[in-house]
Amino acid sequence: MSEQSPRPRKPGKPYRRPQKDPVRFLAFEALRAVDERDAYANLVLPPLLRKAREKGDFDARDAALATELVYGTLRKQGTYDAIIASCVDRPLREVDPPVLDVLSLGVHQLLGTRIPTHAAVSASVELARVVLGDGRAKFVNAVLRKVAQDDLDTWIERVAPPYDDDPEDNLAIVHSHPRWIVSALWDSLGGGRAGIEDLLEADNERPEVTLVARPGRSTTEELLREEAAVPGRWSPYAVRLSEGGEPGAVAAVKEGRAGVQDEGSQLVALALANAPLDGPDEKWLDGCAGPGGKAALLAAVAAERGATLLASEKQPHRAGLVAKALAGNPGPYQVITADGTRPPWRPGSFDRVLMDVPCTGLGALRRRPEARWRRRPEDLEGFASLQRDLLRTALESVRVGGVVGYATCSPHLAETRAVVDDILKQYPQTELIDARPLLPDVGALGAGPDVQLWPHLHGTDAMYLALIRRTG
Repeated sequence: MSEQSPRPRKPGKPYRRPQKDPVRFLAFEALRAVDERDAYANLVLPPLLRKAREKGDFDARDAALATELVYGTLRKQGTYDAIIASCVDRPLREVDPPVLDVLSLGVHQLLGTRIPTHAAVSASVELARVVLGDGRAKFVNAVLRKVAQDDLDTWIERVAPPYDDDPEDNLAIVHSHPRWIVSALWDSLGGGRAGIEDLLEADNERPEVTLVARPGRSTTEELLREEAAVPGRWSPYAVRLSEGGEPGAVAAVKEGRAGVQDEGSQLVALALANAPLDGPDEKWLDGCAGPGGKAALLAAVAAERGATLLASEKQPHRAGLVAKALAGNPGPYQVITADGTRPPWRPGSFDRVLMDVPCTGLGALRRRPEARWRRRPEDLEGFASLQRDLLRTALESVRVGGVVGYATCSPHLAETRAVVDDILKQYPQTELIDARPLLPDVGALGAGPDVQLWPHLHGTDAMYLALIRRTG
């Protein structure tokens, strides 16, 4: 063999260069960004898809497949890890992350899609040759051929413990959630196997895209003229886009007159806006306003009533997003960059205050499936003091007779009722308002007075809301 030869060649078997499959290569790129940079797929994937379309590599079907490969792999990562672990001869932590990403993509094609077995294996091995090299491609081939011998149900029966022996571990593997999150969600639901299984299944479903028609700037009637648009379930300003609907193509969204906003988020803002209070109703505050969805809805409703919204956000770049969301609001508003735990405004300045606090985000796992693998139980401790400080600020910022809305996009009891109960003990001149009547026609809201929304019951993110009136 000459020194210039790229690799040894077997007689009669010429070397074939690997063929780059644009769809699977893009999916691999997205998974690497999620793993290496702690990026979120919903932020990484759109620009990758846009670039591929501009180059002419993708059509709509390619984009749909790439999206399914990325989100499907992330949602089922825990299940697939357990299956892969049973097919390799070393601990999973010793498998290089890029190799594991290729394997996970391959397993999803084998067990989570209708792609034929031979196509799923060959396409994954070809991807491995492109991004990993021929040596590790052989390893990928061997593992995927083992996986291909059985279907998903058979694999789960093999790798998950029986439910009666270890319910939480069984559910963690079957529904691809970390065990501690299964336990926390189960506590929040109050027990019962059917409820937790329905919730975990809902977390693994692709959420609908929901739009909000910002009052005074757009209407649901306008949005419903869009292709694939159907009315929202609960919010009077909500419109859902069915499968294939592209929010970026909606004129009102491009112009900022409407936005993309989960219906649970809309309901929280509207419940605060409609809560009964005593005295004037002129000054509203959104104390943790980034990225601006609730602030834009509140500002629009406030404008209809002659009230003004102050939107405060600590992070400058997120304050910029708030300003963009509120641009064009039909009434007066102000956006400032400020730390909500050390506010620049005077105590008792506001009639209504929303404090949608930073949290673990366990209520939005449908939208950010990778978050479940990043969060740790100790993260709760990091948020705990901040959540309490922000609720204190909210209660001190509202005047006597005014109303505070404490909200989280997490159903974890440590971030919801535990925070509210702790702080209300320190502020005896307050009372909880029953929030349920302020979400008309929405059922299954619990015993009150606070409200917990659920993906499996309401089709929303798992938003929590407690409404608190200051009485003295």
